[in-house]
Amino acid sequence: MNENELSEKIIGLAIKVHSALGPGLPESAYEKALVFELSRNGYKAEVQKSISINYEGIIIDEGYRADIVVNDSVLIELQSVKQIEDIHLKQLLTYIRLSNKKLGLLINFNEILLKNGIRRVINGTI
Repeated sequence: MNENELSEKIIGLAIKVHSALGPGLPESAYEKALVFELSRNGYKAEVQKSISINYEGIIIDEGYRADIVVNDSVLIELQSVKQIEDIHLKQLLTYIRLSNKKLGLLINFNEILLKNGIRRVINGTI
């Protein structure tokens, strides 16, 4: 399964979680529910995965963490905010670049209609 197919499955499971829980909860509640659904559906979901910076052979660990990494392929950043801001997109782009992933998903669960809160970010472009 490639990153695009996997991202479609992830989005479907995120919509399922959002349909059950609705908007307005803390990010951590959505994270736990989405990880449960991913695992239940046979996906490997790593939570709060550390992202290090490699600068000229020196590893710099500044505490950057991806909310969820699925099948070591798609990085997910979750939000529960009024609206997605540029800084959220830039953070996700930085995380997928530093972790050498091709695709990231930014999912804001604080939307009435979840599809309005989902952004796909490809390594190199927003």
